[in-house]
Amino acid sequence: MTPPPSPSASTLPVRRLGTAGPEVSALGLGCMGMSALYGPADRDESIATIHAALDAGITLLDTGDFYGMGHNELLIGEALRTAPAAARERALTSVKFGALRAVEGDFLGYDGRPAAVKNFAAYSLQRLGLDHIDVYRIARVDPAVPIEETVGAISELVDAGHVRYIGLSEAGADTVRRAAATAPIADLQIEYSLISRGIEREILPTLRELGIGVTAYGVLSRGLISGHWTADRGTAANDFRSRSPRFSGENLKHNLGLVETLREIANDHGVSVAQLAIAWVLARGEDIVPLVGARTRERLGEALGAPAVTLDADDLAAIERAVPADAARGERYDAAQMAMLDSEK
Repeated sequence: MTPPPSPSASTLPVRRLGTAGPEVSALGLGCMGMSALYGPADRDESIATIHAALDAGITLLDTGDFYGMGHNELLIGEALRTAPAAARERALTSVKFGALRAVEGDFLGYDGRPAAVKNFAAYSLQRLGLDHIDVYRIARVDPAVPIEETVGAISELVDAGHVRYIGLSEAGADTVRRAAATAPIADLQIEYSLISRGIEREILPTLRELGIGVTAYGVLSRGLISGHWTADRGTAANDFRSRSPRFSGENLKHNLGLVETLREIANDHGVSVAQLAIAWVLARGEDIVPLVGARTRERLGEALGAPAVTLDADDLAAIERAVPADAARGERYDAAQMAMLDSEK
């Protein structure tokens, strides 16, 4: 294993989002936590983190129109407006749409009707202050609307110049095939980490057969395998993790035990647990782009070292022994959210 140089000395490599997608930095920045679901966030630090990411060579900014009910798109729009022109021109936006929410924040389902797709896009473009979205995708497959209709509507947005590429999110293998038969698909955004490896069974082979890339979210399992989470750490009432099965009771104790075995490997090689976990995802294939959910410049700086960590066959075997597939306890979402995942059916 080769440890990373300091982030300031590193140059991010690039990868392509499938055969039909754009070339992007090997790491993307997931911006959700700057607005929602992980408790309070600092606006100034969030914008500074986006600027630091762009300055370091990250080109892919991932968001959803329902993150903070539009707050996240407005935040990204502000960050782009105040970034240096060269960095702003390199930035690509990946936007998820379709989630329906109540005033109180509850999720009410998803809307993938063609008219709704175009409506969501119009509002996103306004909030972002852009004339196009680079990759557009429904956040969860709407079971009431054929995926062909949803993807067809995005394809019309591509033809009109409002969207550049079509993506999917948390779609199962059959849905991916149907979508790809409708229009070129750049990538599937889906959770993938050392402790979330379900895509390896059927979804990932299907993507590779069809030439579709992966943008992997949850690569640190929402901080659980970052090396920074502790058993006594509290969470705010509006923090998603306060209701997550993997962060609860005996599940948390067991899962943090896995992290400690990972920490031994990381320490032996002079890297952090987070860098090791991100590097593992990067090592799964050149068609995979991890999204790091850094909310501060400190956490971003740590993540930026991961692409320079080289894992050889012995390193990968040691990591597999430390955290075997299906070793984690607890589902990745609560029962209601799991029921919305086409990828789990």
